[in-house]
Amino acid sequence: MKRPTIRDIALRAGVSKGAVSLALNGRPGVSEETRRRILGVADELQWRPNSAARALSAARADSVGLVLARPARTLGVESFFFQLISGLQAELSTRSVALMFQVVEDQAAEIELYRRWSSEQRVDGVFLVDLRVDDQRIDLVERLRMPAVVIGGPGHHGGLASVWADDAAAMVSIIEHLGALGHRRIARVAGLPGLLHTERRTTAFHEAAAAWGITAAECVATDYTDEQGASATRDLLTGRTPPTAIVYDNDVMAVAGAGVAAELGVAVPDDVSLVAWDDSPLCRLLHPPLTALARDTFAFGERAAKTLLTVLDGEPPADVEDQVPVLVPRGSTGPPR
Repeated sequence: MKRPTIRDIALRAGVSKGAVSLALNGRPGVSEETRRRILGVADELQWRPNSAARALSAARADSVGLVLARPARTLGVESFFFQLISGLQAELSTRSVALMFQVVEDQAAEIELYRRWSSEQRVDGVFLVDLRVDDQRIDLVERLRMPAVVIGGPGHHGGLASVWADDAAAMVSIIEHLGALGHRRIARVAGLPGLLHTERRTTAFHEAAAAWGITAAECVATDYTDEQGASATRDLLTGRTPPTAIVYDNDVMAVAGAGVAAELGVAVPDDVSLVAWDDSPLCRLLHPPLTALARDTFAFGERAAKTLLTVLDGEPPADVEDQVPVLVPRGSTGPPR
């Protein structure tokens, strides 16, 4: 049978060939209704891109992209992203591949950037971070046929490659540590709501607390900044029934929380135990040093970069599970009074 072409799709859908090209490549210029109709016709005709022609027309850019849809001011305090980017760059440099890094305001801007990068052939592939529940980026990147690695998971990443660690198991280890110490009023200062890893940690937090008979388990959403971490801690510690332990979704909020406890005259760990999600020099230099989840984020970034380079070499997408972060008990946790 004759291989279907863009012209065939245009005739069947009743649109121009230019509109078909825009829709198939995920570029702006057609309405969503028209885009859906064109993609439906393409599926009916079992259209597939001509890989030979694509290879001739698309030279390698020797760069890959990483986009963060977060307030730019929050990145300066996130040690996780510094270590992750360092690991990505270290592995990419072995192949002389550049990392194109950009911060945008929201996911709509991020999606538009992927479309532009694809149409301009600016990058050979991308890393997707901060996976959301029902994330629109997965479908877009697959339609753009843009090689990608999802950093985070498991699941919810379609047919794309992914590199992830088990956040749920890590949260369980925290609750087991605090439960064994005797804590029965535990709060969590969480990160941004709607992120898949935030929701997964929240579910694990409540399930593990219930398994230990902990009925007072409260979660407070924040934007990961020290300001909101401090504010949430102050509200918790000045409430009618303050928690005897607080778990923070990053190290910066935990350090800010320790400062608030000292300001209020709440002793750590005698009056309240504190646990940070990501270990860092901040956790180790504080007095008392913070109990924290430790993992080699630099190596995690290297694995993600290696996985994307493998996909760019033509290998099928892989689902790589990294080591579960290990809880390192320090002076900030102990039995409640």
